[in-house]
Amino acid sequence: MSKKRILFLGETYRADAITWMNGLKEFGDFEIVTWELKSNSNGLNRVKRLLELAKAIFAIKSIVNKFNPDMVIAERTTSYGFLAAISSKKPIAIAQQGHSDLWPQNSPLYFLKKILQDYAFKKAAIIHAWGDVMAKHMEESKADMSKVMLLPKGINLDFFEYNNIHEDSEIHAIVTRALQPEYKHETIIKAFSILKQKKIPFKLTIIGDGVELNRLTLLAKELGIDNQVYFVGRVKNINIPKYLRMANVYISMPITEGVSASLLEAMASGCFPIVSDLPGNRSWIINKANGLLVEIENHFTLADELEWAFHNIDFTKKAIAENRKLVEEKANYKKNMKKIANRYHDLINIKSFTT
Repeated sequence: MSKKRILFLGETYRADAITWMNGLKEFGDFEIVTWELKSNSNGLNRVKRLLELAKAIFAIKSIVNKFNPDMVIAERTTSYGFLAAISSKKPIAIAQQGHSDLWPQNSPLYFLKKILQDYAFKKAAIIHAWGDVMAKHMEESKADMSKVMLLPKGINLDFFEYNNIHEDSEIHAIVTRALQPEYKHETIIKAFSILKQKKIPFKLTIIGDGVELNRLTLLAKELGIDNQVYFVGRVKNINIPKYLRMANVYISMPITEGVSASLLEAMASGCFPIVSDLPGNRSWIINKANGLLVEIENHFTLADELEWAFHNIDFTKKAIAENRKLVEEKANYKKNMKKIANRYHDLINIKSFTT
């Protein structure tokens, strides 16, 4: 029997997309072909992206005719989700990436995105909610909840090995989010400048690249902590685990969040998590139980919580052990991707049976 074919619409460089596709190949034996938009949605590029989206309608239908996929899957419920919905190919699966793909809410394109999303929700056979916060948005958006598959893709626990032996004499923090404005690295750097004033020893490793790099590098220098802040740049996914195992604290301060694979990777690897107090993070972190939740864009509070964690090693060690168990139970890539792949095969078989 020939392999079943999937057309994947989305940014193929993203770790989430790679995990999704690799899981389908490994556990579903799918053949996958990909297509993605070339322009991003930042600033003036939004207009360019809209024009590209309009042209993409014809490109997607051409690929469908040539590749003849058994199924189409798409990241995001707006741009790529809409393209999947109009591809004339069934079944389709779409995945919401953040707590809402209709972000930011003050965007002049908000209502257009809402129309595209509603159409994609209507046409999809499966709507992936990688976490509770996403499912809540779908329910509020009047999506058919019988289509919603509430399950994270998970992370590869063989790849992200657990390390519970750390040097406790200093904070060795790690940040693995892209250097984009919404991730608020500035808040983190300012918090560590306060720790420097308090003579709390630390190293801060920042992995990733983005438009904020130069500004953040200058900020660290201005605050006198540039010799303790290490900008590593973009790192291949295969090398992320070794950095996580060397760290004892994971920090992420975004202003919006869905289900963060970066957070789950850090929890699995033995890093104590300190993250923004957002619904997406509350699905995994209970404040002062298995991590710390910090008010958005408040570097004073972040500094206080870092200091608290440094002086409460017994608490952080217990939380680290519990977090590994939590990820093993709820975010095991092997178990979760098998379920997703099997669901796709079931849908394809049903479609084949009814046509």
